[in-house]
Amino acid sequence: MRYLYFAVLLIAFSKCFSADIRAEDAVAISSVVGEQQILFNGKDLTGWNGDPRLWSVRDRVIHGETTVENVADGNTFLIWQGGNVKDFELELSFRCNATNNSGIQYRSKHIIDGGVKNKWVVRGYQHELRNENIYPNVSCFIYDEGGKRGRICATGEKATWNENGKESLGELMDKDAFKQIMKIDDWNDIKIVAKENHIQHFLNGTLVLDFKDNDPKLKLLEGVLALQLHAGKPMFAEFKNLRLKQLD
Repeated sequence: MRYLYFAVLLIAFSKCFSADIRAEDAVAISSVVGEQQILFNGKDLTGWNGDPRLWSVRDRVIHGETTVENVADGNTFLIWQGGNVKDFELELSFRCNATNNSGIQYRSKHIIDGGVKNKWVVRGYQHELRNENIYPNVSCFIYDEGGKRGRICATGEKATWNENGKESLGELMDKDAFKQIMKIDDWNDIKIVAKENHIQHFLNGTLVLDFKDNDPKLKLLEGVLALQLHAGKPMFAEFKNLRLKQLD
């Protein structure tokens, strides 16, 4: 009996660290990981809200796609319905094509008033996603989606934003180092860590952005999570292994 107990425990532990988390493993994983929450069941978009023309589940991953026939009327988002997040760690894997770009919204706001172009407009911090590795148009910088600050903090940068604007505090990596870790036309692992006004982005296990938002009027400390399809050229973006640990 003792050997059987340890065998079951070992299987559950190995599943926790497998490259692809399956929906039917979610209960077992939750019992091992504890504080991590699985955000996608691998079967359908339960718990998410987005344009049904553009978002679906294919081969056990979230698939967002715009085409010539099905265009995005402005930037549109698949919004997690689990409520606002404050301090958290979010992990996921993504891949997309190079004709357009995507993003991960966090501590953001779902905008439903003011003449928005569609029912799934989200504004706030965005973790940029691109299938490119040539600076500056790469993944992982912070963009002020729908705001006035533009690119808040660049990939490879340590910076802060004060009342008087942005202050760069140094370089975490150069363009050549980024090219070594970014996988083109393949899955990449993302981790976002947000603790109070301190934000860090990781790509494939490497810290690529370190930012503190010290602007008392503009910093965002709470809001929704969402995934982006960008208006413009036809594109696709895919997501899997979405896991959230709320720290507050």
